[in-house]
Amino acid sequence: MKQPLNNVLSRIFVRGFYQAHAGLFLFFFLVMIGSVDPGELFMYHKILMLAFISSPLMLLVVFVAWFLYNLKCLHYVIGQISAPPQHFMFYSMGSFNRKIQLKSWFLVQLILLLPIIVYGLVAVGVGLKYHYYLTPAIIVIYLLLLAAVSARLYVLLLDRLVDSGNPSWLLQWIGNWRKPYFSLFIYHVLNRLKVAYAITKGLTWLIVISIFSLFNDVKTDARVAGMAVLAIAVAHAVLVFEGQRFEQAYLSFARNFPYTHIKRYCYFVCTYLMLLLPEGLWLLNRFNFVLAIQLLLMALSMLLLFHTLIYYIGLSMSKYLQCVMGLFMLLFWVMMYKLMPVVITGNILVSYLLVIRYYYRDMPVVAEK
Repeated sequence: MKQPLNNVLSRIFVRGFYQAHAGLFLFFFLVMIGSVDPGELFMYHKILMLAFISSPLMLLVVFVAWFLYNLKCLHYVIGQISAPPQHFMFYSMGSFNRKIQLKSWFLVQLILLLPIIVYGLVAVGVGLKYHYYLTPAIIVIYLLLLAAVSARLYVLLLDRLVDSGNPSWLLQWIGNWRKPYFSLFIYHVLNRLKVAYAITKGLTWLIVISIFSLFNDVKTDARVAGMAVLAIAVAHAVLVFEGQRFEQAYLSFARNFPYTHIKRYCYFVCTYLMLLLPEGLWLLNRFNFVLAIQLLLMALSMLLLFHTLIYYIGLSMSKYLQCVMGLFMLLFWVMMYKLMPVVITGNILVSYLLVIRYYYRDMPVVAEK
């Protein structure tokens, strides 16, 4: 990284990220290396790599884990960009053309993703040695996409922060419409989170294409559709977190409204149904009506659980992503036993109980570096 812009971005974001998350990396180092007998370490990771290279199911799990790590990187960088000490970047980066900005952010994101890139490239080498060619290519493309999409997001975010005073044309057009309470976050998404929304929907499209391509021989199996819906729900995790942040920042007064718990919960249902509208239309077009409704309820119940879980853990992205990953792993294996109705019922019941128990509690806001 020889260019001045690369050096500045590296010092601000890369060094700070690894310093702030040293404990997290130490934990994963102990889990991946320290928990295995030194004499069996090479064979252990070789078997692990071959497992996800040869199995689309395991590859999906690994991709979700890498995606959540990328979200962690995004959360840190975006938080730093928005911090007052970095406000000089809004204008100083404007002196560089868009191509240079994208290249610099791409390099920064590659360095932030270095732990999973190194492991992924070793897995690619193992796969090629054992004559697996498609999966290694998919791994390389996926890692490059994570870095490229993140770089694009950073550039668009800086552009938006420089010129953030005017509402979007869409909000100007619908400014006089009546806005039910449950629709306020959707308007916020259309005004302030357009890039995040577009990336989320683009990611869901890639998830659908990838999963049904990998499982082309069993694409009519409901479990394959269930896995796709689980991954789609995880892809919406950041928007759900932003929804809670919006609620705490701008809608805290709503706690004083004389609404019952069930009415508040129904508002959450309406909000996330609107957010999942494109996926819902696709499900209804792709599957029979009963299965499509089940899958839509599955995605909806996952988002409701993500949303209400934050009432308990607070606005901590680290804890939130850990919970999202844990839930994905748990429900992934439950789905293998074709227990979708049980998962839907459990998600709705737990999320409603969380609303009853924690909605009126002052939410702990965890300061993250």
